[in-house]
Amino acid sequence: MHAMEITLQNQSKDNALTVSQLTNLIKEMLEGSFKTIILKGEISNFSPSSAGHLYFVLKDSQAQISAVMFRGAASSLNFAPKDGMLVQVTGKISVYAPRGNYQLMVTSMTKAGSGNIMEMLEERKKKLYAEGLFDQSKKKPLPFFPKTVGVVTSPSGAALRDILNIRKRRNDKVNVVILPAVVQGESAAPTIVNMIETANKYKMCDVLIVGRGGGSLEDLLPFSEESVVRAVAASSIPVISAVGHEIDWSLCDFAADRRAPTPSAAAEIAIPEKSRIEQYIQDMKNNLYQQAENRLNHAKTLLKTFDIENMKIQFQNIEQRVSERYDRALMELELGMKDIITGRRNRIALCTQALENCNPQNIFDRGYSMVCDAQTGKVIHDASTVKEGTKLTITPARGKIMATVDKIK
Repeated sequence: MHAMEITLQNQSKDNALTVSQLTNLIKEMLEGSFKTIILKGEISNFSPSSAGHLYFVLKDSQAQISAVMFRGAASSLNFAPKDGMLVQVTGKISVYAPRGNYQLMVTSMTKAGSGNIMEMLEERKKKLYAEGLFDQSKKKPLPFFPKTVGVVTSPSGAALRDILNIRKRRNDKVNVVILPAVVQGESAAPTIVNMIETANKYKMCDVLIVGRGGGSLEDLLPFSEESVVRAVAASSIPVISAVGHEIDWSLCDFAADRRAPTPSAAAEIAIPEKSRIEQYIQDMKNNLYQQAENRLNHAKTLLKTFDIENMKIQFQNIEQRVSERYDRALMELELGMKDIITGRRNRIALCTQALENCNPQNIFDRGYSMVCDAQTGKVIHDASTVKEGTKLTITPARGKIMATVDKIK
């Protein structure tokens, strides 16, 4: 029998309950009976507070219940709740004693129904695409021969077993590091993000497989959580997304460096087949040997032609060609120097003639004289500038004549 029923049965007129006692009994019964509730309903009277808390009513056609979603939980929402929206919430019943009413404390909320989930994923995809998280230019190449492959998945799932079996079959030299994560439910996204960040922080592997086996659309939602997609996009280690079966998809597929239809396919992509690599190495080795042998045979053939007589003839041919080039170059040099010297002599002769033509002595030799004012030494160009009695100096071809002006015409 419940404690509340015992208390009420033992009541009498002398031991009446206070309002607080009754409320506490109700609170104990409700909160103890309903640990976690998943509820579907329509939002009504939606009223977000300035502090970030969300207050609203969840209702159906016949009843309603008050609900509150505190800021911490509300910050993880990827859509904006509003009146009339059909949602599915997870939370706990709580009795608010000061007002004497009960309410649902919501810890998570999603749009109800498969169609609404797809709508939500499309909206989130558009948002992250606009931020550039899916750009092809950011995709990193996968290593050709990884020493270690990291796997972020459930340690008890079939996906991990498939990956380990493929590793054993294809290449047992590749190490596998298991990064255990919850892959379904509310706690899945944080653990997946934590494992991706841990692998990057400690550089635990060369390539990272992130995924799980098949499931419903709701089961695969953690791999479309914004935090997980951002962790995949931010990983410095190349990531292969392997979520569900071939027909399934998640937003991680777009952010990863490579998408695999299944975890098994991801293992096939990440782990190179040892036999193929060994065959490739053997082929390269044979090719190298063949090329070396071909070059050696070619060198031997060339050496056979280099006996003493052949070498003498070859050197004579080389010497003759060099001598001919030398003689031709010397001849061209001599001709060039002669042309330059002839050109320089002609220029000197022209300059000498020009200087001779400008020599005043040549003018004097033809009978001309230069008349200067004896006092100032200035050349007389115009008779009108001279006065009678002015003393002159006349310079003919040879000697000088001193004269005085008697008359000016």
